[in-house]
Amino acid sequence: MAKESMKAREVKRAKTVAKYAEKRKALKEAGDFEGLQKLPKNASPVRMHNRCKLTGRPKGYMRTFGLSRVMFREMANKGLIPGVRKASW
Repeated sequence: MAKESMKAREVKRAKTVAKYAEKRKALKEAGDFEGLQKLPKNASPVRMHNRCKLTGRPKGYMRTFGLSRVMFREMANKGLIPGVRKASW
């Protein structure tokens, strides 16, 4: 389980990325790289981390499902993910 402060930091980064998205796009199209450097560091979408939607775990993230590998396995064993069968885990 991720710390609440880490989850909150990711939410804050997402808001910052959304806030500066249009400005970043305009500066990139104009080729104003000095203007891009003056924006906050967290305004770049590259700084975002993928986290499990249920636990907030950053490692072992499966982008297709939005879950970590641990939660994916638990949900698949319970039959909560349609179309997934246990093979030989």
